Amino acid sequence: MSGNNTKQKTDAHQEKQEFLKVFDQLRDELVHDDLLGDGQPEQTKEWMKRMIDYNVPHGKLNRGMAVLDAFKASVGEGEMSEEQIHKARILGWCIEFLQAYFLVADDIMDHSITRRGQPCWYKQPDIGLIAINDGIILESCIYRILKKHFSTSEVYVDLLDLFHEVTHQTAHGQLLDTTTAPIGSVDLSRYTEERYMRIVTYKTAFYTFYLPIACGLRLQGTSDPKAYAIAEDICMTMGQYFQIQDDYLDCFGDPETIGKIGTDIEDNKCSWLVVQALKRATDEQKSVIEKNYGKADAASVSAIKSLYNDLELEKLFKEYETSSYNDMIAKIEGQDVLPKDVFMPLLNRIYKRTK
Repeated sequence: MSGNNTKQKTDAHQEKQEFLKVFDQLRDELVHDDLLGDGQPEQTKEWMKRMIDYNVPHGKLNRGMAVLDAFKASVGEGEMSEEQIHKARILGWCIEFLQAYFLVADDIMDHSITRRGQPCWYKQPDIGLIAINDGIILESCIYRILKKHFSTSEVYVDLLDLFHEVTHQTAHGQLLDTTTAPIGSVDLSRYTEERYMRIVTYKTAFYTFYLPIACGLRLQGTSDPKAYAIAEDICMTMGQYFQIQDDYLDCFGDPETIGKIGTDIEDNKCSWLVVQALKRATDEQKSVIEKNYGKADAASVSAIKSLYNDLELEKLFKEYETSSYNDMIAKIEGQDVLPKDVFMPLLNRIYKRTK
């Protein structure tokens, strides 16, 4: 068994290295984009390279690499050409550019300090709010890549629609998140489970799980609406689990491991933890939440974390994690339209993750 695990880790490492090689190609194409003509100043090219290198090829890269996994599972490894594998990796990087765009914007809105173990892009001394325009550039890079590499493909329009729709859905989730719990204004009546699940479904599930799976299926040529409906249903459950994990790690995870300092309490986030706390708290405990949630001072943050411990929310999360995993396995195995391995590599990457 340990031998199999070692081989899987080696294969995953090798695939990540192959995936990163494609990034270098795409970044260079974007820095020297023909659309911008020959007069592009060197300073601008250097800024582009630095900005893309800083924000895109980091993190776990699970979203991007999941495209090839889904494609492999849907066509069978023996039937793939090198060109198809390369195309799948390119699509994966389109998702990573979208992720980078979301994170640059999210960090500004949340006044975050670190991201992926380094200062947020806007926190760089010479960046500041120029990061807003950099985020716009990161999103536009997706469509430059798609045009260059897929404009002659019969799935080009489908891919354009897919990225536009998922971006719109994710932006709606972000809007709901920021307006449900604006910094400096605490209204605990808004922190309901129904609203929370809508936030995480739209803010996280579509672009983190459905988008890579749908990209792999589009590349393979799948057109059956039933296949996409099944993929969406499974991916929504997966995305909800992933975001609840994220909320848990924001409070209970090790900042050195997860690569950022959690600020959900200070930022007044509609987090799974505060939603569960409100469902279980006594009137006295609710008053502690009302008094301290959404405040940046260390004493208030400590009071909320202490309350979470009193309510045994860490234990509650562990129970949820097990039951949610079992539900996802049942959904994956309970359908026969798509191969199980379209979903399992992505699920295995996130189950019981620590960062």
